[in-house]
Amino acid sequence: MSHIGFEMQNADVGVAPAPSDSLYPTIETPAPNSAVHSKMNPIGFEATEGSAPVNSDGVTLLGFESIEGQDNTETKVSLGSKGNPKDDDNLFFNNGVDRIDYILAYEPGTGEEETAKKERRKVFERELEKEGLKLEHEDKTKSKSGKVCFVKIHAPWEVLTKYAELMHMHMPLTENDIKIDFTSCLSMCPTPFDLDKDIMKQDDDYFTAPFSRTRMHQFMIKDRNSFFSNAQRSRIVYEILSRATFEEDKEQKKKFGIKKMISNESYDAAYPLHDGKYLSEHSLLTRGKMNDRHELYEIWARWRMWYKFQPLNHIRDYFGEKIGIYFAWLGYYTTMLIPAAIVGLICFIYGCATVFQDIPTSELCDKAKSGNLTMCPLCDKRCSYWKLEDSCSYSRATYLFDNPATVFFACFMALWASFFHELWKRKQVELEYEWDIADFEQEEEIPRPEFEAQVQRVRKNPITKKEEPYVPVWSKCIRYFTTASIIFFSLCVVLGAVFGVIVYRIIITAVLYSSEEFLLRSRSTLVASGTAACINLVIILILNQLYLKIGLVLTNMEQHRTETEWEDAFTFKMFLFQFVNYYSSIFYIAFFKGRFIGRPGAYDYNLFGYRQEECDPAGCLIELCLQMAIIMVGKQAYGNFKEILLPKIMVWFRSRSAEKDTSDLTIYTRWEQDYNLSEMPQLGLFDEYLEMVIQYGFVTIFVAAFPLAPLFALLNNIFEIRIDAYKFVTTWKRPLAARAQDIGIWYGILTGITAIAIVTNAVIIAFTSEFIPRMVYKYFYSNQTLQYYDFSLSIFNVTDFQQKSIPDDKKLAIFGNVTTCRYRDFRNPPGSSEYEFTVVFWHILAARLAFIVVFENLTVFLTWLIMYLVPDMPYAVKLQMLREKYLVKEAHFTSETIKQNSGEEHHAKQPLY
Repeated sequence: MSHIGFEMQNADVGVAPAPSDSLYPTIETPAPNSAVHSKMNPIGFEATEGSAPVNSDGVTLLGFESIEGQDNTETKVSLGSKGNPKDDDNLFFNNGVDRIDYILAYEPGTGEEETAKKERRKVFERELEKEGLKLEHEDKTKSKSGKVCFVKIHAPWEVLTKYAELMHMHMPLTENDIKIDFTSCLSMCPTPFDLDKDIMKQDDDYFTAPFSRTRMHQFMIKDRNSFFSNAQRSRIVYEILSRATFEEDKEQKKKFGIKKMISNESYDAAYPLHDGKYLSEHSLLTRGKMNDRHELYEIWARWRMWYKFQPLNHIRDYFGEKIGIYFAWLGYYTTMLIPAAIVGLICFIYGCATVFQDIPTSELCDKAKSGNLTMCPLCDKRCSYWKLEDSCSYSRATYLFDNPATVFFACFMALWASFFHELWKRKQVELEYEWDIADFEQEEEIPRPEFEAQVQRVRKNPITKKEEPYVPVWSKCIRYFTTASIIFFSLCVVLGAVFGVIVYRIIITAVLYSSEEFLLRSRSTLVASGTAACINLVIILILNQLYLKIGLVLTNMEQHRTETEWEDAFTFKMFLFQFVNYYSSIFYIAFFKGRFIGRPGAYDYNLFGYRQEECDPAGCLIELCLQMAIIMVGKQAYGNFKEILLPKIMVWFRSRSAEKDTSDLTIYTRWEQDYNLSEMPQLGLFDEYLEMVIQYGFVTIFVAAFPLAPLFALLNNIFEIRIDAYKFVTTWKRPLAARAQDIGIWYGILTGITAIAIVTNAVIIAFTSEFIPRMVYKYFYSNQTLQYYDFSLSIFNVTDFQQKSIPDDKKLAIFGNVTTCRYRDFRNPPGSSEYEFTVVFWHILAARLAFIVVFENLTVFLTWLIMYLVPDMPYAVKLQMLREKYLVKEAHFTSETIKQNSGEEHHAKQPLY
């Protein structure tokens, strides 16, 4: 049981010590009339024999109804109508009464290997029956394809109640009697984004407590067959499947678990069933829903519902809390992107509207002004002199993203990120209380079967006082040191790949600059940046697959106790890999390109003898923007292709064999239809979370360079929600309805990205963009007869060139006899103190550093102010929690009073002698 985007699908490992005959310790169920049955009550709630306590208003406390004397045998009442064996959507055993809670599927083969598999299946299924599960087999001759055998599993009432208690499942005690109305005038106005209230039923709201068979009469059990939801039933069955043994090895250790049975190919698949078909000939409004899957498809997964709010409670009920929290977070993040996208678009429009009014850019594009300046060659030998006017289109494109509005947008996004975190924290608290997952990690989570299989040392748990496996500190240190070493080496491989792309950029730029074609020469920087970004994207996608395997091996080697710990460790490793993989080339352009090239006459050749690449006179920002756009959009396009087309193709291929049999005598059953669906990825929601978190990094860390990033992210996420919904409802087998308390370590990662974003945006504006030099020029030097590029470009005497830097073709016909050229820096001209930094350089450096200090401190202060003003817990949730505690307290006092009175009566009846 876990909480950060995995579906309990990590590799099954090893063997375990031989368990007892039962998968869990036996918990005896007291007789209905026993003293324990009548006296024990959950969390202070009492119920006397035949009556329940009432308050001063005559209302039964917590709505408890005694069901003393009720038969404990399972009532054969189906959910809805009884199953029809001839119905292709039948969800029941052949008796039409026992509901199918899980399916095991396999394609029998031949030979000695198949004999071993058959024996393992026989032992495994015998263990399941020993735990009380009912099994029913479907021979391959009854399948549409004629190849697949199925094992249908049903959990009777006794099994459900036993494991609900062992797994600490929270079940309803009484209806929530708090009615809080925060309706405002704005919320009363209908919007096109709301779901149709005629279709969406009102969800019941209950106070809940961990289930206990000794106090079963206090829970709201109206119908035994509907008391446990389908998601809970499948989760209970999976818990048994994950611990049932199937063979002993040579060391007398028992091997166990359905994941191991699938990995050794004894079974091909194990899955809960979908509720039926998702398509219907009739409208949802006229005939209502056929099943929950049909309802989710109509109101959530269809493309035409892209603008509607998500039915989160329905998603949670059908797919479980873990998947529900993911879609709640994704929907919330997408909603918060709307103001960011609008402001970013306004900033971009401002740049488009003022690009021809910008004085420095206009001077650069004017041959009569700065455009006629002769620039120094951008590479050795092959490159010649060039006019500043050649950079006109590049400079205008740069201004679209590098203008005064960019600074405002960077500040806005820093505050946006703070609001996003604080408001999501409030939303998460709401979900935790509403979905009964606030104490999941402390109360419900149990050790991983893989942990119990790998670890041989045991010790007494200081909390439960029970013997359980543990890993000593010295062993953890060795494992973590080994993991850290391998991670460090892997990160060096990433940096090596980035270094190779940098060398490619240098070489291709030199080749393009030496071309006779003016178009290639003038666009050489853009061509080199674009092709390098595409190569980098391919390298990123390849390394991602490699790091996935490395991360799994390293995390399993660390031997984490719970699923949550395993997932947190794996997530951190993979995010570290992906962070360096995706952002390293962008960091290079933003903070390193053109910073250490030296100057004409003293270029730095430490990079394998190559002269390092430098930025355009207009700066490196447009290259940074191009790199971000290609990687961000390219990654999203690849992800959407993988998520939409590939599953469709796989489902089509798998269903072809079944469709070949056109005989009406063979029913294409629900379990076979689901068998032909695609499997959910091994790591569950991890890839979905990772994709969104990497996108969040693009939206925040480098937003100063690409104000349209929030807009592209918003458009992508609108489709992402429906794509993911469509996959879950129509394309994938129904996943296990796992529980989770929150988004887990991803929240900490998002907080870390936000902190990095504050620093990077400040540095990008200060050092990568031309904002600070332009402001210094505008307010301190523009009153002189000095144009901006005369101010920002230094003069170099061409006789001081290094021999290897002199151009082969000086293009005398165009430039004449060139004696001086310009380069991008603030240095003294030839003569006294030649080529040393000018006072202007130190002035601008001081202004840059001052801007970083002011920007960061102002953002941090406003972030703290937001955290202070926005409470973590909504008022409505706080009231309900206080009300629940009050009722528990009152029930406890009432229980003690009843016990005391009962004790006095018993004492009075005792004989005096």
